[in-house]
Amino acid sequence: MRLFDLGVILAYLAGITWFGAHFRRNQKSLRDYVLGGRTAPWWAISLSIVSAETSTLTIVGTPALSFTGDLSFLQLVFGYLLARIVISLVLLPHYFRGEMLTAYEVMRRRFGERVRRVTALIFLVTRALAEGVRVFAISLVISVVLGTGEVASIVLIVLLTLVYTFEGGMTAVIWTDVAQMCLYVTGAAVSFLVILSHIGGGWSHVAAVAGAAGKFTVLDLHFGTLPAFLSRPYTFWAGILGGCFLTTASHGTDQLMVQRLLSARDERQSRIALLSSWLVIALQFTLFLLIGVLLFVWYRDNGLAAPRQQDRIYPEFLWHNLPPGVAGITIAAILAAAMANLSAALNSLAATTVVDLLRAAVPSRTPLWQARSATVLWAAALLAVGILARRWGSVLQAGLTIASIPSGALLGVFLLGVLTRRPGERAAIVGVLLGLAAVLYVRFETPVAFTWYVLIGTVATFTGGLIAAQFETSSARGAS
Repeated sequence: MRLFDLGVILAYLAGITWFGAHFRRNQKSLRDYVLGGRTAPWWAISLSIVSAETSTLTIVGTPALSFTGDLSFLQLVFGYLLARIVISLVLLPHYFRGEMLTAYEVMRRRFGERVRRVTALIFLVTRALAEGVRVFAISLVISVVLGTGEVASIVLIVLLTLVYTFEGGMTAVIWTDVAQMCLYVTGAAVSFLVILSHIGGGWSHVAAVAGAAGKFTVLDLHFGTLPAFLSRPYTFWAGILGGCFLTTASHGTDQLMVQRLLSARDERQSRIALLSSWLVIALQFTLFLLIGVLLFVWYRDNGLAAPRQQDRIYPEFLWHNLPPGVAGITIAAILAAAMANLSAALNSLAATTVVDLLRAAVPSRTPLWQARSATVLWAAALLAVGILARRWGSVLQAGLTIASIPSGALLGVFLLGVLTRRPGERAAIVGVLLGLAAVLYVRFETPVAFTWYVLIGTVATFTGGLIAAQFETSSARGAS
């Protein structure tokens, strides 16, 4: 173990924990804790969105995708832009009508308290499972560096992140996101150049070897038979449609992202933050996929066998091949993304628990303390899920699949609420149940790829809600 690199990593962990914790003095109310007092500038929120969207799954899992495949994952990014436009036009105006702390308050206004709680519960379960996969991804990096077991690695990073999230709330989340994103982008750029320097012949050799192996393929316009078409996750059509629906759901109905949008000073700044984040995310995905291509060429040139767990390819190369100091910085960069995303998850889970589940049922004079207590409880839950996630396969695809299963139901009921007037509370709940049932059937009984899950769930929920509304009594619609 290289002590200098280890010292760099430990210094980072201590420094970012201190930096986030010092925001405690700004936390005087529940609004401060979950929205940061709405004082953050648009550019900081934009970088925070990117930080949450990339996470350790991106840094660890994306190079592994291009190492084993090509650049076709970029097709999802095309859909990401379309989704941001849809959110800006359709959903964002509803979030800035009055004072809102969570996305699910829109559901209360439109359909009633029961729909609000149903959608909040879906978010809580989904986010806990998806974030558990990300917590496990963190352990892959920590275990490479420290040589510790995966469980000990998970405990370490969760406890450190909990400290500053508990203390600093959303303000700490946003500003540590900004600091950590700058670090991991710098680390990725440095690692790209270092890996390239290890390859004899430089970029021209990479282009020749990777090009011959089809590694630079981006667009897949192939249709084929319908079953084959739907079973392939990374095609142009799955990227445009599936990526659009997936991101509209994740950024438009998931409290993890909506909380950032609500933290802006006004709707205009929120819109600018959301749209500008796409350019950064596109560049980041391209960078990490190209890193995977470089690693493919380096492994082939040296006649090396890939690690059994291919998500370890990137962190293992960094730790064992980069010069002292550089390895420590790049590993710290990966941990930066991990802690940024985990802190945001803890804060959004706590906010939804207190605002949408507890606050209405149990009025409290100390909601800020409730939020901090919920943060601790959710940290324990994510710890447990992260330990279980060790058996769930590829971290990137596992995380996206878990998030995709219920996201269609959430997006469908949100669209039902903002685009229609007739459906009421019961119709909305029926739509959600039908949407969840449809996606669960597709997931376990068909070979359809995860990139189509949100679209299928959205259509099933929206259509089911409209049909159920035809049988709804006028008194049931009155709740809306």
